[in-house]
Amino acid sequence: MYDVIVVGARCAGAPTAMLFARAGYRVLMVDRATFPRDTLSTLYIHQPGVALLRRWGVLDKVVATGCPPVDRAVYQVADIWMEGCSVPVDGFRTAYAPRRHLLDPVLADAAVAAGAEFRQGCTVDAVLTEGDRICGVRFSTPDGGHHEERARLVVGADGMRSRFATLVDAPVMTEHPPMTCAYYTYFETFTDRFELHQAPGRWVGTVPTNDATLVAAYFPQSEFERIRRDATSAYREALRTTSPELFGRIESLTPLERLRGTGDQQNFFREPAGPGWALVGDAGHHKDSITARGITDAFRQAQLLFDTAVDRLEDPDKLDDALAEYADLRDDLLFDAYYSTLSVAELRVPVDRLDALRVIAGRQDFTDRYFGTLAGAVSVEELYSPDLLALL
Repeated sequence: MYDVIVVGARCAGAPTAMLFARAGYRVLMVDRATFPRDTLSTLYIHQPGVALLRRWGVLDKVVATGCPPVDRAVYQVADIWMEGCSVPVDGFRTAYAPRRHLLDPVLADAAVAAGAEFRQGCTVDAVLTEGDRICGVRFSTPDGGHHEERARLVVGADGMRSRFATLVDAPVMTEHPPMTCAYYTYFETFTDRFELHQAPGRWVGTVPTNDATLVAAYFPQSEFERIRRDATSAYREALRTTSPELFGRIESLTPLERLRGTGDQQNFFREPAGPGWALVGDAGHHKDSITARGITDAFRQAQLLFDTAVDRLEDPDKLDDALAEYADLRDDLLFDAYYSTLSVAELRVPVDRLDALRVIAGRQDFTDRYFGTLAGAVSVEELYSPDLLALL
């Protein structure tokens, strides 16, 4: 019997497994994929996520993949140009954006180094129960076999379309329809900045990564069926009209990979815990990728679950109390960012927002606090401090 079973071994599951294994617990981590394997992602790790990587002792290995430090951000809309960097988090102002086929193995290896057992290519198809309590999982293996394993706590970290969440019948607490569709590809490195360019109905971003720059374009979800019929043309047109200056930098460049995209950016909170089980990362909460918060928020949830449950695993009643506490704290941690992301994903540029942005752009400390809100380092209340409100 294990103390913890983690279903999913990427940005939420691997840190969860690592933390519990480091605390001396017997941990099993399973994933249907075999690593290394790429996945759709904006790649970006904001400053709070970087601070956690350092705290976990994993940052140096992430940096060693060759992803460049990103310590400058740009936001351009209408006549406004803001350039700066988030305020520090535990002394870090630098962000990173490693490719997922490099990042995910680093995180999984850290879990294994901590003592977790990792079984790849295994698909969970059922949960085991004792009364109303989840006590394990059944999964298939690459050789066609089936195995059952039990644990005091089973954690679902298997992504937005979480099979585990379905198996435990985790109810959806809050839900909004998809708001944007997105397409991206990679070009040879042409910027060292995290750039955000906005126009009515369009949003374009650049993310410096390993030996390349990711360039993404966002469109209203209502246009998805039209755009998908000729995504390449729509993508290039979005770049050209949203930021002619950015388009000029890549117009002559050949994409390094095929264009990738999605029209299934779900927005929801699921109930994150119940008797003997918990959800972390996209399995419990997903929002539009336009603010690139997924990896950072996955890290924060893994740490939060560990902090609340680490000393209460052995007593089922105490564990249930811990899981209820985790559920409340998770919502407190992520609800504001969820609704802020939905606001950005509307792809609107209202006049009153432009007026506020012009004031923010006029002072570097305001600008850095603004980028801090995007990173999750500064709350909206902290951004709109008395000194800023006095100028609006």
